[in-house]
Amino acid sequence: MPAWPRWSRASRIAAAADLGDLRRLARKRAPRMVFDYVDGAAEDERSMARAVEAFERVEFAPRVLRNVAQAPTSVEILGRRISMPVVLGPTGFTRMMHREGEPAVARAAEKAGIPYTLSTMGTTTAGAVAAAAPGGWNWFQLYVVRDRARNLDTLSLASEAGMDVLVVTVDVPVAGARLRDVRHGLTIPPSLRWRGVLETSRHPAWWFDYLTSEPLRFATVEGAPPDLAGLTNMLFDPSVTIEDLEWIRSAWRGRLLVKGVQRVDDAKELAAVGVDGLVVSNHGGRQLDRSPTPLELLPEVVEAVGDRAEVYLDGGVRSGADVAAAVALGARACFVGRAYLYGLMAGGEPGVTRVLDLLRAELVRTMQLLGVNGVEGLTPDAVRLRGR
Repeated sequence: MPAWPRWSRASRIAAAADLGDLRRLARKRAPRMVFDYVDGAAEDERSMARAVEAFERVEFAPRVLRNVAQAPTSVEILGRRISMPVVLGPTGFTRMMHREGEPAVARAAEKAGIPYTLSTMGTTTAGAVAAAAPGGWNWFQLYVVRDRARNLDTLSLASEAGMDVLVVTVDVPVAGARLRDVRHGLTIPPSLRWRGVLETSRHPAWWFDYLTSEPLRFATVEGAPPDLAGLTNMLFDPSVTIEDLEWIRSAWRGRLLVKGVQRVDDAKELAAVGVDGLVVSNHGGRQLDRSPTPLELLPEVVEAVGDRAEVYLDGGVRSGADVAAAVALGARACFVGRAYLYGLMAGGEPGVTRVLDLLRAELVRTMQLLGVNGVEGLTPDAVRLRGR
């Protein structure tokens, strides 16, 4: 490891003991409106808080006198083995967090041996992500827009870039009310208003990167409204139903996951039409406030779906111990979004790598202390949620 000066950003990232440390570094580097875009959620932010709080209620039941000299973290998902049960989920406008954007995240995922999911609302093309991480397992996430021809073109470009897993997000018929963004007057791209002049002096590195790099824009979608909510409501198709999965499936030859499942009956219906996987998710609390808490809903969905589809969890994951708890309750793997964005804001690709290193180390340590010598040993008897 290079001998960085103790005061350098690289040294502070390397010294981060947990995600909270990286979140604090991100808050120092990024302007408040950018940090809040990542950190915030819809309305009173109850859904986000409850998702995190559910993991705080986890109580492990460790076994003792077990051989845990080795605790491998690899797991098989969708017929392919990955290094740990973590998927880097789709996030919009990623180059706003750091000029390196999606390619940096994809490279970190490639090095870590886990999938990365490019968003429809991303700021880098599928081809550029594939070029940045040619050996990575790169996925694509689709929001269905009103122009069906554009959807087909988007899927074709993702497929040509070698992406073979499609994540269809279904919990955004209209934009949620993200009040932090409204209060900041966040525009797409960010504008340097009078309040931003003061922010420039407080966060010079971010503003220098922003003003000297390629202008921010969405790589897949186009639109006139400068605010993200307006763009979402203009582009996204609120009339999408489960029947639309048929034409999506016909246009996509790879695996198909549906993200945004928040009810058991919806999970059953989706499993019945033959999707490959379901992601129990409330969109990180960024859409409907007071929506179901993913970790609480997870065991019910797993029981209802059985072996008809793989079940994943998204929302509230802030540590490797959280990953262990979710897997024990039935998740095949966890999607993470905010976690790696904190690392990206804090320091680009090294920040994302540090997040993944922490998740892996925390997962290994948790399994060893639980008396579990591999991910397959994380079973429901190892965990319970207090207060239920």
